[in-house]
Amino acid sequence: MTPRRAERRMTSPQADHRRTLLFLVTEDWYFASHRLPLARAASAAGYRVVVAARVRDHAAVIRAAGAEVVPLAWRRSGNSPVSHARALAEIIRTYREVSPDLVHHVALKAVVFGSIAARWTGVAARVNALAGLGFVFSSPSLRARLLRPMLRHALRLVLRGEHHRVIVQNREDREVIIAAHLARAGQVRLIRGAGVDLAEYAGPVTRTESPPIVVLVARLLWDKGVGDFVGAAGLLRTRGVTARFVLVGEPDPDNPGAVPLDQLRAWQADGLVEWWGQRKDVPAILASAAVFCLPTRYGEGIPKSLLEAAAAGLALVATDAPGSRELIRDGENGLLTPPGDVTALAAAVERLLLQPALRERLGAAARETVARGFSVEQVCRETLAVYREVLD
Repeated sequence: MTPRRAERRMTSPQADHRRTLLFLVTEDWYFASHRLPLARAASAAGYRVVVAARVRDHAAVIRAAGAEVVPLAWRRSGNSPVSHARALAEIIRTYREVSPDLVHHVALKAVVFGSIAARWTGVAARVNALAGLGFVFSSPSLRARLLRPMLRHALRLVLRGEHHRVIVQNREDREVIIAAHLARAGQVRLIRGAGVDLAEYAGPVTRTESPPIVVLVARLLWDKGVGDFVGAAGLLRTRGVTARFVLVGEPDPDNPGAVPLDQLRAWQADGLVEWWGQRKDVPAILASAAVFCLPTRYGEGIPKSLLEAAAAGLALVATDAPGSRELIRDGENGLLTPPGDVTALAAAVERLLLQPALRERLGAAARETVARGFSVEQVCRETLAVYREVLD
């Protein structure tokens, strides 16, 4: 049976059958960090939930949320034709074995590979979630300019379809996708981020740590602006501004833009920053900090760490890039600086360190912004509505 005929066959209703929702993601830790509440909500709504991902340490957490786990061998960093062919064959085999009624592909690689596999195995109902278009669409580098036409062509092939929906996290990504004819306007849905559980964060509190803490929580990548964060710390030290600059997170070994461990240790040895590594007590860390700083170089969907810091009532400094702009209104609930401008970044951080009243005002406004439109309950509700669209 050809893929197209199989797709037509599987669009018919299946009575007396609990619908199966399959998530395809590259890493189990990412699903545990960003999509676990959605798995719980889908399970509570009556779906059989299956998560297909490369499994390392988070299978038990995902199963506890009511989902089945299918381990995959693929890696985000595999770029050879052979690794691509193996990954695609494995995903096709998984789709045949699970026989999902609906697939939800999360992030670029899963969107492309999963959509091909869905078409080949006849899964008509597809949700493709793009957590930011990344450096390929926003960077002026030669590599990005070379990759952009190929990526546009691939996305144009996989995003269109009657029973397909595309979820983006910020308005600018939506405009890019529609303007580039990657998908029709009627297919694209804006759901802003992965959401945040406000109950996990205390909200605005009076920070009493002395000296005050400026914190960056993220995967430690150059694209996240880690080098700019350290550069700003060095500038402020030369000006005599007293503060502790703290990096929380680990380098991502599968990402070519990871900050080397030797570099992190050197920065710490020089006293420029404190590197606390990966931590599970992020709410407590945010409660003790004075300023949260995320100087990402390129656009993202909406950074989850930025949402968490806003929920904690922290004063935010971020770069004026897609994703951050979706959450922060400059001067109202945070401060925005030009990407890559270390001097402007240092000035914004210094302004907040020297003005406690401004910090408290911006932090309270950031918390209110999250409560109004970025809660995890709202994200789950809007996503389940998209599922009903494609299935009905």
